[in-house]
Amino acid sequence: MLDRPLKLSISPCPNDTFMFDAIVNGRIDCEGLSFEVEYHDIEELNCGVEACAPDISKISCAVLPVIKQHYRLLDSGAALGRGNGPLLVRRKGEQGVIRRIFVPGEHTTANALVGRLFPEIESREPMLFSEIAAAVERGEADAGVLIHEGRFVYERRNLELVADLGLEWERQTGLPLPLGGIVIKRELGDDVRAMVERVLRRSIEYAFANPMLSRDYVKAHAQELEDDVIDKHIALFVNDFSLSLGEQGREAITLLTGLEEM
Repeated sequence: MLDRPLKLSISPCPNDTFMFDAIVNGRIDCEGLSFEVEYHDIEELNCGVEACAPDISKISCAVLPVIKQHYRLLDSGAALGRGNGPLLVRRKGEQGVIRRIFVPGEHTTANALVGRLFPEIESREPMLFSEIAAAVERGEADAGVLIHEGRFVYERRNLELVADLGLEWERQTGLPLPLGGIVIKRELGDDVRAMVERVLRRSIEYAFANPMLSRDYVKAHAQELEDDVIDKHIALFVNDFSLSLGEQGREAITLLTGLEEM
C-alpha cells in the first residue's frame, strides 16, 4: 500500500469531473488510496506528463507516443466515441482559403486531426481552448478548433461549422475517435495500476447510477453552467468506452498513435 496520496491531474471539464466525482468526494471505496487533485487545461495536462509531474493524469491520446516510456494508459476513463470530435469553425460568411487557425494545444488530438485531415493548413497556433471561439469571432485567425463545451455553444456566436473532425475521422477509418485517456506512471507498478483502474471504473459506474449527485462539483469547475450543455457534454464524452476501451477502442488508439502497446 502506498504511504502517500497519488497526485492526480484532470481537466475541469464536465466529462472528467463527472467520472472522478465519486473518488474526489469520497462516495466510493477507494481501497485505501488517496488522491491530491489538480485541475488543468488539456495542453497543461499534456505538458505535465511530459515533465513526469503527476502520478495519474488525463491526457490527449495524441501525446501517448511522447510519454510511453514513463506512463501507461488505463483501460478506464477514456473520452472516446462517435460523433464527439473537435469542430473546425470560422466566422459566418467567410469564403477565403483557411491558412491560419487556432488549436487547443500542440499535443492535443484536435491538432493531430487537423494535420491529418487538412494538411494544406499552413499555420496551427496553440491557444487556451476556452478562448478560441472569441478569438476567431474577432478575426484573429481564419478559423479555430473547438473542443469541450465550445462545440455545443459556437452557434450562439458569429461562427459557422467548416468540418466536424470526428466525423471525418470516422468516414476515413470506420473507428471511434480517441480523444483522451487516463495514464498512470509505470514506476508505481502493476498492483497500484490495477487498484487505480478498479477504483476509477467503480467511480464511473457510480456516476452513471447517480448522475445528479455530481452536479454541484461539475458546475464548480465547468466553463458553461447551463444544465442542458452539461448534460450534452457528459452524454457525448462519457460512454461504454469510458468504462473499458475494449478491442475497438485500442484499435482506434493504435491507428491514431502508431502504438501497439499502451
